[in-house]
Amino acid sequence: MSICHITIWHIIIIMSIIYLVNRNYHSETANMYSNWRSPQDWRSQGLDLNTTSTDASKMFDAIVTQYTGWYDDENLGGMTGTLNKMLVADPDFVMGHVVRNGLELLGTGSNIRLCSRLQDDVSRMVKLSSMQPSLTQREQKHVAALVAWSNGEMEQASNVWEDILVDHPNDVLALKFAYDNYFYLGNSNQIRDCVARVLPMWKPTMPLYGYIVSMHSFGLEETNLYSEAENAARTALSINPKDGWATHTLCHVMEMMGRQHEGIYMLEKTGQYWQTCGMLACHNFWHWALYYIELGDYETALSLFDEEVTKRAISSGAMLDIVDICSLLYRLQLEGVSVEDRWEKVYDVCKSHLHDHILTFNDMHILISCLGAGQKQAVKEMMDSIEVFVRESKGTNRDITAEVGSQLFQAFIAYNDEDYSKVVDLINPVRSKIIKIGGSHAQAYNKSDS
Repeated sequence: MSICHITIWHIIIIMSIIYLVNRNYHSETANMYSNWRSPQDWRSQGLDLNTTSTDASKMFDAIVTQYTGWYDDENLGGMTGTLNKMLVADPDFVMGHVVRNGLELLGTGSNIRLCSRLQDDVSRMVKLSSMQPSLTQREQKHVAALVAWSNGEMEQASNVWEDILVDHPNDVLALKFAYDNYFYLGNSNQIRDCVARVLPMWKPTMPLYGYIVSMHSFGLEETNLYSEAENAARTALSINPKDGWATHTLCHVMEMMGRQHEGIYMLEKTGQYWQTCGMLACHNFWHWALYYIELGDYETALSLFDEEVTKRAISSGAMLDIVDICSLLYRLQLEGVSVEDRWEKVYDVCKSHLHDHILTFNDMHILISCLGAGQKQAVKEMMDSIEVFVRESKGTNRDITAEVGSQLFQAFIAYNDEDYSKVVDLINPVRSKIIKIGGSHAQAYNKSDS
């Protein structure tokens, strides 16, 4: 009997150890996942990297993980420190340059037309790829996608990433770049389907699996499958409670279903987890404030704007955060809330982006900051710049600006001038196309309702 009891307890202990080791290896929580992959590990997963540096390979894994998880690993100096370590370890690491240039395009709103440094970085990436005959076809496609993306050809870039995923469904970088691009294009079906196509090839034991489930959850929400989205998000959170993107999906589900009180409670109770995702925390605070606006509690919404959203946007300078401060303050103003001199501070954050024209979605929010702050000269300067951009440039965003954006911008100016009849005349022909400028449904309703 005692031998039987010992055997049972041994089994329980062994199973517990296996579970903890497995969770420690595969969990994506900010401080747990640190078993970065070597060149041999990548090769064993069919994702060869053209570097002999173990350090560069591991830092590449670390940067992809932080990007996918929306957090900075402070042990590595955050994303900036990780990128520096990776390229110091191997300055000629092509995929290292791919991820660095891609994150630059995503995070800061840099424009290759205006930023000579980014242009030089992309040129160096292309030159390095041409000098390395052992570069795999997958890596060559990554370079091609980045070149297309940096030139504004977003749909072309997405097609290349999708092509990579046909043969390499576990290429997280290709998946995440495609996913984010579809978000920028307002392509809800592809936000969902680019993940759905590869998800069956993923196993729960694979690194970053929880984040893939999380990404899928948001695609489900954006295609109005709210129950399925909530289930997927909660599954992702059961794997990793610090998955800020899964929490973000729940924010959207509760927003779209009118569950504001539940959303507030959820964000309050789980703040210690999702706030570790510094790159997404500002946006989740935006959702939190949105709930209060819808409940008519403008004082609390304004407090969140001042104490969280504004401070984080000023600190980060990230375009996602900049968009949030513009959108949130504009919503409050539309509700009749006295925002006093807050637009001046918002404009100060935005004014360096008047000529970016990376995304119509971003341009719209920059224009709102100019209007809110009463910067008439900046409004004229920006609209003149947009006119030149449409006339002389090419690419996906140029086409969207010409088709939808320019008219939408004029409508915002007319609204600011209290010419409401003109607003209707301008928006009515493009109202069904507004989603093309990108963003989520929660943001899209703000665009169309405004």
